[in-house]
Amino acid sequence: MTLKLRLRLRSPALVEDARQETFVRVLTSLKRKRGLDHAETLGAFVNSVCNNVVFEMYRSGARTAPLPDEYDAVDCRKPAVDSALAAGEEQALVKTALDGLPQKDRELLHWLFFEERDKDDICRQLKIDRGYLRVLLHRAKARFRERFAAQGTP
Repeated sequence: MTLKLRLRLRSPALVEDARQETFVRVLTSLKRKRGLDHAETLGAFVNSVCNNVVFEMYRSGARTAPLPDEYDAVDCRKPAVDSALAAGEEQALVKTALDGLPQKDRELLHWLFFEERDKDDICRQLKIDRGYLRVLLHRAKARFRERFAAQGTP
């Protein structure tokens, strides 16, 4: 069995893993069935279990192949002209919707989403607790959604 595994597997660690897994499965099966019907079939049984273990190792290795190094490289492609144009139009719509909001809502949304300020800092500045900030943010978002939808965007 060791020779067979050495021929089919690349590293000594994989050979040892396959051998141990084969013996575990054979002994578990024999214990569950309370032995073999014919003692002379033990070799063939061990061989077939070994084949199954090797094939499972092939499949598991194929499923977990690492990505090539080129996938970690920064994407240098430029966006298409039409997507840049659409993004510009969408930015204009967002700005128009924000400009139509009350000053307090506009400041709150700007602090949270554009400046990415900490919510605790905003609470200290506005002298409110965290629960009320959540309420104010919910209301500001709802007003923004209404203004944005009223501009005829999907």
